[in-house]
Amino acid sequence: MRKEERHKLIMKEINLHNKVLSTDLSTLLNISDDTVRRDLKELAETGKLLKVHGGAASKSFVAPFNLQNEVYALTEKKKIAEKTLKLIKNDMVVLTEGGTTILELAKMIPENLKATFFTISPQVAITLSDHSNLEVITIGGKLNKNANLHVGASVINQLVDIKVDLCLLGANAFSSVDGLTDMDWDIVQVKKAIIRSSKKTAVLSISEKLNSAQRIRICEPNQINYLITELSPEHHLLSNYRDDSLILL
Repeated sequence: MRKEERHKLIMKEINLHNKVLSTDLSTLLNISDDTVRRDLKELAETGKLLKVHGGAASKSFVAPFNLQNEVYALTEKKKIAEKTLKLIKNDMVVLTEGGTTILELAKMIPENLKATFFTISPQVAITLSDHSNLEVITIGGKLNKNANLHVGASVINQLVDIKVDLCLLGANAFSSVDGLTDMDWDIVQVKKAIIRSSKKTAVLSISEKLNSAQRIRICEPNQINYLITELSPEHHLLSNYRDDSLILL
């Protein structure tokens, strides 16, 4: 495989899953670890990604406030955000993580909405703070610099003490078989705690992330109440997700 083709596939994986491991890229592309390291070094030097321990991360995911970072599938993510707004009502208590899709949602909150938002994302908190009718509470802890999310025991302990109406989770990968999955152990533990703290759970995912799985399971498919994509609920790609326990938006 030519270098240009490898670079294109590497960037697709990073854009889809926000972070990739070098070992996974080596298996996916059938190339040596040394070749992966060289490819990631070249892509980082040209400003296309950020090298992190064990792999690489999307620049728009780690630093979404930087206007020079192009957000992958921005049109689709804005459509998902618009759909998600329909779930949020006055006087609700909502719990969110971070990520580019949820940041788009935070920008779209109408000025007349009165609600309380808990979040583990400092960037989401800052964006929500522009809305005068929202009460915004940041759940603090150790900052995972690769995702800009608060993680760790202190976050999980705080989540034990709250019960919210709705939680909003982005997806690294989601399938009708494996459910919601991720590759980062600390983030997985916090997301599990978020789901336990919520009456209803919504997963926000572009359709390209469906029918894929990462190494660590967050929850089973039947623990999700809403799956929100840019597609129409009747789209054939969502046929595996039509279930009495899962509402498609």
